[in-house]
Formats: sequence, structure tokens, C-alpha cells
Amino acid sequence: MRTVAILGLGASGMAAARLALSRGDDVHVSDLETDAQARARGADLGALGADVELGSHDVARIAGADVVVVSPGIPPHAPVLRELRARGVRWISEPELAARVFDGALIAVTGTNGKTTTALLVHHLLEAAGIDAAVGGNVGGGHAPAASELATDRPGAAWWVLELSSYQLAAIDTLAPDVGVLTNLAPDHLDRYESVEAYWADKARMFDNASDRSVWVLNGDQPEVEALAGNAPGRRYRFTAGPTAGSAAWIEDGVLVLDVGEGAETLVSTDAIPLLGRHNHVNALCAALAARLAGASVAAIREGLRTAEPLPHRLEAVGEFDGVLWVNDSKATNVASAVSAVESLRRPLVLLLGGTDKGESMDPLAGALDRARSRLRAVVTYGAAGPRIARDLTARASALPLHRVDGGLDAAVALARTLARPGDAIVLAPAASSFDEFENYAERGARFAALARAEAA
Repeated sequence: MRTVAILGLGASGMAAARLALSRGDDVHVSDLETDAQARARGADLGALGADVELGSHDVARIAGADVVVVSPGIPPHAPVLRELRARGVRWISEPELAARVFDGALIAVTGTNGKTTTALLVHHLLEAAGIDAAVGGNVGGGHAPAASELATDRPGAAWWVLELSSYQLAAIDTLAPDVGVLTNLAPDHLDRYESVEAYWADKARMFDNASDRSVWVLNGDQPEVEALAGNAPGRRYRFTAGPTAGSAAWIEDGVLVLDVGEGAETLVSTDAIPLLGRHNHVNALCAALAARLAGASVAAIREGLRTAEPLPHRLEAVGEFDGVLWVNDSKATNVASAVSAVESLRRPLVLLLGGTDKGESMDPLAGALDRARSRLRAVVTYGAAGPRIARDLTARASALPLHRVDGGLDAAVALARTLARPGDAIVLAPAASSFDEFENYAERGARFAALARAEAA
């Protein structure tokens, strides 16, 4: 019997605890929270045999465990981690724990944007090809379980597809993807990391355990991605938005094309893919390449791309009311994803920006808004980040049609409705996290959708 200490009682901590308990480990779980939800979760684990500590972390007990698992919501500067670090204690992430009990093949998907869409689409394409696959990891919105839940429920799957965040990759040890996917890189999470380089360094951990058998799917349009992969061994396949020398996947004349060494293989036109936006077509291209390398046939990939379903809160068309299209891109929690939203839609835009400030530079967004000026109806800033976003955009892009509200999302939507005209799109692409008003981006997106439908009524 091992002793396993788990910090954090969120979804990943709960999944890790249940996995360890199912394998006969002696499990200690601790969380600083003591609210009703934490107590209920603690009671559930206690009934299964775990020792549960709420309101504090017993550092001595945690340090004495054979395995320490840290939930991704605990930042690296948290006092308990500082104390463990001072004692020379190493810890792992929850996906690392799960991967240690999985004997199948692993596709790991990371990057700044598009991770969830790509991971779920890879899984969909594998299923369309009749390949036994399961998906999980950092997939938000309840679309897939934590990795440790897969280890409990689907340990015998031929393939796992795991979305992995930088927080999770920071604490891997032996995890080694058979196919590693890096969708793109952009600044993000600067409220948690001291620099962009520190954030990207955690992403680079995906390559730590590379071997000659490793297969890498990389964004060939970003030199930063190639640099991050460094000298990691394995075969590299690059996807690009257009035809590029050396690319294994590209879009040409509106059609997705693959070439993994067997000659060019035409897939489908972008019009046949039921996902909004150019960046989602690139996500589909990336997923198709990964699925092909995992053994999916071209015919199955074609069918899978045609039957892909849009994800909520990711450039989701809520509806068109009185000639105005309402688009929920609440998952656009950073500047790069907000830029993608602006560049992906052809209609005149009323853009909603705001939430909790993550400290990113607004320069890329200001540039995108400048380029889209001819179809930019208005920019509405709101929430805790609203004043800073408005100030920085005004300083970098003169004469923007910018409107600032002092309230939250409801006030921003009310103003946006008065500014929009038939043929326009009201787009929530906040470029900020949601925590000033909401539990998460999904709750924020649901509220936006509800407000849109209320306006229609």
C-alpha cells in the first residue's frame, strides 16, 4: 500500500483520490476551503476510506507521503507548496497519476488556444474511424472527465486523448505522449506566471520524455512552437493555414489537405465543417492530422469533420434576432483568442470586452481592431478589467468607437443591443477571465446566451 496525499478537492483532486482509493492506496486529502461544497466532497471521499482535512494543510503529513498530487488550481507560490519545496518534496499533477496506470497509447493536446476544440475533435475523428478512444483531462464545461476518472472507468481504451494545461504539465514526471499536439502559443495566465517565458516553459514540459518513437503535431505558422520543441527526438508533422513547404496539413482554396508521406489526401472544404471561424478550421486541420497519424482513415476523417458539433462558449452562434447575430465566445479569456474572434467574423461587430484582468498587453487586440475598423461598429468594455482595457486600447488605436460601462456583463449587453444594427454581430470575446462576476467562463457564456434570448423575446 502506498500513501498518497492529494492537495485540492476540485474535480481533478476528487478524481485522483477515487483512483488512488480504487487501487488500495492510503489516501489523505486536504483543502483550505470549508464551505458546504467542500464538506460534501470531503464526506464523499471519507465514506470511501480517505482521510480528509479541511481548512488547512498538514505539511508534515503531506511531506511524508509516497506520492503527492497537487491540483492545478493551487498556484506555485501557495504557502503549502513553498513549504514542501523547502523540504525537498516533489509533487505530480493529476494527469501524471492517471497516466501511470494506463497501458494504451496517448495523444496529448496543449497550447494557448484551441486545446479543447482540438482534443474533442480528435476523439470524434477516432471514433468515426472505429478506433477505441476516450477523451479527458483539462476539458472544461463538463465535456469530458478528468484524466484520473478515465483511469478508473476506461483503463483499457486503445487511445486516450488528453487536453493538458500548463499547470498540469508543470508537474509531470514520466508522462510521455505517443502523439503530442501543440496548437499554438500566445501570452496567457500572466496573473499566475511571472513572464510569458515561464508560462511557455511549462508547456515545453510535454517534450521532456520524448523518444525516437514520439510523434509531434506542431503549428508550422509559429516559429515559437518549433523553438519550444527544441531538440526533442521524434517525428515532426506541421500544420499550416496555407500551402507551405514541408507542411503535412494545410488549407488550399478552402479545402483541408493532408500529406503524411503517402501523397496529398484531400479532406473536405471549410464550408462543410459546422464550426464558425477561420481559427476553428485550423483547429480541425490540426485534429485531422493527429487522427490520421493515430491510424484513422481519410474516409473516416472526412465523415467526422462533416459531423463535428460546435462547442458551447467557443464562437457559438446563440441565434439571430432582428437581424443581429449573437455570438458567445466566452472561452476567449485571453487577448489572442479575442483577436481570433475579431478576425474570424465578416459581419460588422459590436465587441464586448471585460472581466477579470490577466495582465496581458492589449497591443495585439488594438492592431486587430485597427485592421477591422471598416466593420467595427462598437467596442464595449465592462467589469473589473474594463477601465484598463479601454485605457490601453485608446492609447494604441486612436478614434476607436469605444464605449465603457461601469457595470458588469448585463449592462454591457444592454448597451450593445442599442448600438447594433441589422446585419451586425454582437460578440462576447472578453479577452479576460470571468471571476469578477462568475464562477467560470461557462457560467458567463450561459448568462450572455440568456440575455440574448431575453432580448429576442
